[in-house]
Amino acid sequence: MIIYPAIDIKNGQCVRLKQGLADQVTTYFPDPTEPARAFSSTGAAWIHVVDLDGAFDGSPRNLPILHRIAEIGLKIQFGGGLRDAETVQAALAAGASRVILGTKATSDEAFVARMVQEHGEKIAVGIDAKDGLVAVKGWVEVTGLRATTFAARMAELGVCTIIYTDIATDGMLKGPNLPALEQMLQFTPANIIASGGVSRREDILQLQQLSQSHANLDGAIVGKALYEKRVNLPDLLQIASH
Repeated sequence: MIIYPAIDIKNGQCVRLKQGLADQVTTYFPDPTEPARAFSSTGAAWIHVVDLDGAFDGSPRNLPILHRIAEIGLKIQFGGGLRDAETVQAALAAGASRVILGTKATSDEAFVARMVQEHGEKIAVGIDAKDGLVAVKGWVEVTGLRATTFAARMAELGVCTIIYTDIATDGMLKGPNLPALEQMLQFTPANIIASGGVSRREDILQLQQLSQSHANLDGAIVGKALYEKRVNLPDLLQIASH
């Protein structure tokens, strides 16, 4: 299982939002490359980078910062406002190893299929769910589409990786929604990366245990718990490696 330390970028700074709300911002580092270097030095192979400005505005705003982070040598999973072929290509060119389609994927399956055909495993889909339903546009709108149904459809289109975020737990430090995650793992053969709610090492232990019975649990994204020093990254990497 892979641990993906998270770096959320807003106005050029490393921040965290509470439940995806733009007005619930905590700034942790003025320069996002600073936590990236720290994550790299402690052994992380991947990081999860989200351009929050892009998520809310509809196109990436922080690709130069993505490029600077990529120069550190980490593999980067990048999302936020990737809604056309040009921005997908620009993110990959800036150094992303994998890019995440979010809002666009819910409305344009043909686009997802074309991106998978062109870029293969470099294309992931982010599924953000509230009460089991897909949320879009920076979590501002909730659709009538069930997250599990959508995940199964994305796998049919050839998507290999799905980042599954439970909005109710994101940034709340109260643990992942394990029942919803397990249901997602059962509905799709795609690799699932769990996002939202990790607050203590026991959460990673539980996810690691779940991965023993569900081989498609690829990893977990850890954000606020790292910044608030509730968990220790080398410890989490050790747990996940077993």
